[in-house]
Amino acid sequence: MPPKGFPIVQFDMHVAEEIGLEKFDILSQRGIGSINDAAKLIRKNRGIQVDIRDTALSKNEARCNDFLSRGQTIGCFYIESPAMRGLLRRLKCADYPTLVAASSIIRPGVAQSGMMKEYIFRHNCPDSFEYFHEVFEEHLGDTYGIMVYQEDVIKIAMHFGGLSAADGDVLRRAMSGKGRSLAALQRVKDNFFASCAAIGHPEGLSREVYRQIESFAGYSFCKAHSASYAVESYQSLYLKVHYPIEFMVAVINNQGGFYRTEVYVHEARMSGARVTTPCVNKSDYETTVYGDEVFLGFMHLQSLESRLARLIPEERAQHGAFCSLEDFIQRIPIGIEGVQILIFIGAFRFTGKSKNELLVQARLLLVNFRPQDRNLMLIREPAKEYKLPVLERSAFEDAFDEIELLSFPVSCSPFDLLQTRYRGDVMARDLTAHHKRQVKMLAYLISRKHVPTKRGTMFFGTWIDVNGDYFDTAHFPDSLQHSPFKGGGCYLLLGTVEVDYHFPTLTIHKMAKLPFIPDPRYAHDKKHAFDVHRQIREDVSMTQRAPYPQEHEIGLPRRKMG
Repeated sequence: MPPKGFPIVQFDMHVAEEIGLEKFDILSQRGIGSINDAAKLIRKNRGIQVDIRDTALSKNEARCNDFLSRGQTIGCFYIESPAMRGLLRRLKCADYPTLVAASSIIRPGVAQSGMMKEYIFRHNCPDSFEYFHEVFEEHLGDTYGIMVYQEDVIKIAMHFGGLSAADGDVLRRAMSGKGRSLAALQRVKDNFFASCAAIGHPEGLSREVYRQIESFAGYSFCKAHSASYAVESYQSLYLKVHYPIEFMVAVINNQGGFYRTEVYVHEARMSGARVTTPCVNKSDYETTVYGDEVFLGFMHLQSLESRLARLIPEERAQHGAFCSLEDFIQRIPIGIEGVQILIFIGAFRFTGKSKNELLVQARLLLVNFRPQDRNLMLIREPAKEYKLPVLERSAFEDAFDEIELLSFPVSCSPFDLLQTRYRGDVMARDLTAHHKRQVKMLAYLISRKHVPTKRGTMFFGTWIDVNGDYFDTAHFPDSLQHSPFKGGGCYLLLGTVEVDYHFPTLTIHKMAKLPFIPDPRYAHDKKHAFDVHRQIREDVSMTQRAPYPQEHEIGLPRRKMG
């Protein structure tokens, strides 16, 4: 009996096979949830019924093919990671069959063997390569003579190596970890080389073919698996292309995929959505959409109790919209801490009062408030209105509130919070025109992936420039020694552009994280203001010790710090 309380009988897979039982792998994934929820949102928001089970939507559609070829697939199942988007661009993937192949060649075995790179070359230059052997041309012509699917292992074992179909399957299963007998694998391997020699294949060619079999069989998909993945990828892409706002809201509500919520919020905004912070009269627990206006859900408020996040929309649904802050406090069992969180995030902006006014009002309302007044829903006289002095508020205070409560700004761009007005010499959309050139860029970090190498750990980064476009970087161990990552934020980048089959990557030589403006919420708090300025000075001095590329070092004008 596992923790969930369902009795489980555990059959070893090999025993189950001998008994004659069928084995099914049933997986739960966010991608299907996003597709399903997007269809519901489209029906609710636009009154349009989209039949996502229509296979015509998942095969060949002009705009979808265009998005595929440009790697505009963030939010789409299986094809949104930086590596996959880079592969799609290198292949100029513009149809479903190529997407099916891409779904398999992105797998580790194919990539590590060097055959993914060979596939990209042959796809882009179909008249500039020779097949390993006529057998590869005859049986793997659709994939340029390269083993892409697990079935290809059996084809080559049979038609090149002369093995039986059963031995070919033993070879595939043994190499993929599904076989138990090393002795059986060695027997098939010996038979493969003996048969190749008998057929007359050169030993060197036979060893290269077997090396490819080893690399592919361990990690590649069967073609049916790749085709199924590609169907789901294309379905999600169709929704992203034609109903981008509803689709991105569905992705956000399903807890995203490869990236954090902020990136999907950015995608929604780039698609035309007006994204706003939670509102007690508009938001639900999950993110909601009204036309092109998106209200983030209460679930994203990191400091708000989950109980309250669910209770607010439930109470509103039962008894109507909240009329005022006082009405809200009477109807929702909440303390001053919870009210302050909602005020700071702007959830009472429908009142027309500033956050500072609402904070004072909340204190006055709650100072003598008795829980029984709320529980009994007693009719109370309206709270006395006080004449308050004008409480000025910086336009950037909201952004810092949002960063604190949501972990990212909504009311402005991260670039707006920088102390420098410099925005880079080159934009992401122009990188392909700067092959082999050194460029200076300013960008916001959205993801990074570390990769162990013989020389040490290297990183691949994904960034957004000031226009909202994505680009990728490579950080080798030597550059990371003096220019390491220092957390999220905006960085000044200096590197060389390398364009590989239509896909640009910036190889970083130097980089430095740039400071935000001092937090304006503490402008009148001398002690805290001092701490903020001291932290900035420490960041700058640490940068100078590192040594990072300062603005003046890479040709940027110096400016006085405020």
